[in-house]
Amino acid sequence: MKNRHQKLAIIVLALIVIAAVVALVLNALNSNIALYISPSDVKAGKYPNDKIFRIGGLVKENSVQRQADGVSVSFIVTDTNNEVKVLYKGILPDLFSEGKGVVAQGKIDSQKNFVAQEVLAKHDENYMPPEAAKALQDAHVEGVKAKYENQENNK
Repeated sequence: MKNRHQKLAIIVLALIVIAAVVALVLNALNSNIALYISPSDVKAGKYPNDKIFRIGGLVKENSVQRQADGVSVSFIVTDTNNEVKVLYKGILPDLFSEGKGVVAQGKIDSQKNFVAQEVLAKHDENYMPPEAAKALQDAHVEGVKAKYENQENNK
């Protein structure tokens, strides 16, 4: 084999190896991405079936129910327009409380409850994930519009 053909073969082989590595990395990243879905989107059925995703909003007041085993808890996450019941088995973050922001990661079960594998609470007074803040704002605007339309229709 000529020297020129050897160099070409090495370059082609290197390109194939690089392409395979890039494909494997992109596949790994894609499988670990957890989409963010609002409670309104969940109620509308706009969530991935059998795939992990994140839901966020506010913990509804008086919705936290702790089970006798000490680690199982259920609560409602709301975007002020719609609500989703969350089931979680584990220790909640110290900053978790009613009326505060929360993001949970998990899947929807057959009873349309969100079964969380992980629960994250906001870490200071001003923090909320941008997606959760936008979803809360959008749901609030929709709720105000619906309330106004109902008042206009009742006149």
